[in-house]
Amino acid sequence: MTVLDGIKTRNFLVIGRVGMDLSPDPAGTRTRDAQSMMVAMGGSSANIAAGLVKLGCKAALVTCVSDDAVGWYCLNQLDHYGVDRRHVKAISGESRTSLAVYETRVDEHQSVIYRNNAADFQMSIADVEAVNYSAYGALITAGTVFAAEPSRSATFRAFELARAAGLPIIFDVDYRPYSWPSPDVAADVLSRAGAMADVIVGNDEEFGFMAGGIDKGLEKARELAGSSATIVVYKKGPEGAVTFADGDELRTGIYPVEALKPTGAGDSFMAGLLASLSEGRDIRDAVLRGSACASIVVSKPGCAPAMPTAIRLQAFLDTHPGPTPV
Repeated sequence: MTVLDGIKTRNFLVIGRVGMDLSPDPAGTRTRDAQSMMVAMGGSSANIAAGLVKLGCKAALVTCVSDDAVGWYCLNQLDHYGVDRRHVKAISGESRTSLAVYETRVDEHQSVIYRNNAADFQMSIADVEAVNYSAYGALITAGTVFAAEPSRSATFRAFELARAAGLPIIFDVDYRPYSWPSPDVAADVLSRAGAMADVIVGNDEEFGFMAGGIDKGLEKARELAGSSATIVVYKKGPEGAVTFADGDELRTGIYPVEALKPTGAGDSFMAGLLASLSEGRDIRDAVLRGSACASIVVSKPGCAPAMPTAIRLQAFLDTHPGPTPV
């Protein structure tokens, strides 16, 4: 199975966290001034899974949640979005489901993430070995899943099992310094994961981090595309993206919008990119549609709730003036 063949099955196995998001309501309110909060599902992997389902694909999540009210909330939300949760395990003990408190504002934006003794880091090798990989077309994960044990070893084992089953591996670098014991450990582990991936998505800072300097990030992305990965997307924020595929370097812009918040863009980009590739669209169109999904999400409250459906995405594309020139 080629990378695109796997993606075109439209059936994804997603490894990584689901959590609860709280954001001050109404939009624009600072956390310190909050009187009420909007609650929603969060977590990079869960957001990607929800985004894929909203765009017409299938997605199953592999992770752990705490066996308490917050964990139960997350399980209910996965059901709400249509994400298969047969591989989500509720665990007892002192580990807790992650909680994010972030503001729906761009100016002096504050995001506070509670990840101490996180339940998702308790995912084990046994958990990933219980999955039937042949039932899926591709595996997706985000970098935070590698930040601690036993989740790190479990995910590398999942990579091995996915590869043995012929599944392409899709990796969002998603470097979050607060999750890691040290930058050196993060650089080593994320580089190992990147070398095993068929599709790699990251921003300029993340590729630069893996390469040992932000000025070396683009060359790192180019190197990965030339050695191991089929598709590498090097995101540059408001300057668009450089995509390496089939020996070509493709530059694309973004869809400018009035942003309410900076969060959720990367997760939505990944969902839009993969859903578009799964429909047989060419790489340029897929990257641009991923960029459009990112713009939609930053212009609305919440992350998973803001992920567009296929109808919403098409309406945005039909009415927007178009991407920035490159």
